[in-house]
Amino acid sequence: MPPADTGASAVTRPGAAASAPAGTLRPGEPGYRRAIAALFAAGLATFALLYSTQALLPALSTGLSLSPAQASLTVSATTGALALALLPVSALSEKYGRTAVMTASVFSASALALAVPFAPDLTTLVVLRAAQGVALAGLPATAMAYLGEEIHPKAVASAIGLYVAGNSIGGMSSRVLTGAVAQAFGWRAALLAAGVMAVLCATAFRLLVPAARNFRPGPVSPAALWHTVTGHLGTPLLRRLYLIGLLFMAVFGAVYNVLGYRLAAAPFGLSQTAIGLIFLVYLVGTGASAASGVLHGRLGRRGALYVAVVLAAGGLLLTLAGSLVLVLSGLVLVTAGFFTGHSIASGAVSRTATTGRAQASALYLTAYYVGNSLGGTLGASAFHSAGWTGTVAFCLAAVLGVAGVTLHAARRAAADRRFGASVGRTTRRAA
Repeated sequence: MPPADTGASAVTRPGAAASAPAGTLRPGEPGYRRAIAALFAAGLATFALLYSTQALLPALSTGLSLSPAQASLTVSATTGALALALLPVSALSEKYGRTAVMTASVFSASALALAVPFAPDLTTLVVLRAAQGVALAGLPATAMAYLGEEIHPKAVASAIGLYVAGNSIGGMSSRVLTGAVAQAFGWRAALLAAGVMAVLCATAFRLLVPAARNFRPGPVSPAALWHTVTGHLGTPLLRRLYLIGLLFMAVFGAVYNVLGYRLAAAPFGLSQTAIGLIFLVYLVGTGASAASGVLHGRLGRRGALYVAVVLAAGGLLLTLAGSLVLVLSGLVLVTAGFFTGHSIASGAVSRTATTGRAQASALYLTAYYVGNSLGGTLGASAFHSAGWTGTVAFCLAAVLGVAGVTLHAARRAAADRRFGASVGRTTRRAA
């Protein structure tokens, strides 16, 4: 049996081979299919709730007399609260189990979603949305830890890609659903519809998820959590992956928070329903996430990240055009680049940290959602100051940051290989 994942043990050396525990699930097995379906439903619910107000930002601005930056707080408050709560809540899964924490998370967040539509003002709405972020914190990092423990190591990258695909469908369906319902019945009815969908997904998750077979409970204490967190932050590869997640998500948050305002204004003048339908582009993210494992196998982690950078940067430049077709084409590329980069980076975190996986994933997602909050707010501020060109300039700077981090990692790896070869030659001569 593998050593207990207490969350207090040292981080295994990056690149160390992980042995496959007995009873891990392999593709083709019924348990594997149930686990993927359950986590798919949970991911769908998570992103449906997390971004339920994003497609409604123009409607919220009109209905509550808000600026774009004020309306974007209904997204940023949720992702920011989620980022702050990820580490402490994920630590609970080390003691109480992955499935128990995920179940409590998705059901409590869904219950709050049924109260959100009745918020009388912006302050109440932001507080409820922040509470949703805290409730949702028990699912993302814990889900990755669950997959890392219960799925055979050779299938983890593909399994996480499918889980992220569920996230993308959740984000898409929530935005399309709320856009269509808001057009007919208003933004409050749209948020209620998203809440009902989340309750159904939570129920499906609980009925489908297989019991954990490789989880070993460990103590939960501030000292143990600190030991694990500092161990992960002391690993250069993990630090780079966390920064990559933050930068990619800053781009994604900025683009999707602000794009609705641009498309609602001249020369496009799209309706709320049409703006909601724009989020069907998320289907591209679903395919990119599911295919990321194949891309990783062919090009390696850094090669796949370079592909993600090129896609995102090219897409951002296309969105500057005045043609709706070109803007949508650019959005497709940005979405594909983001989901490719996110799947590769999050999968690498799960493979690198063979102990304290929940905390390793929580740190990644903390950076990821901090990036979303910063990107959404700063992107909206850039739009207010300099229009869509300002938002694109902000996003391009973040994409170039990803390229710089990846290039630095490649140079470090090459230097390490040269140093190792030099030491090997010296040792052989001395022998």
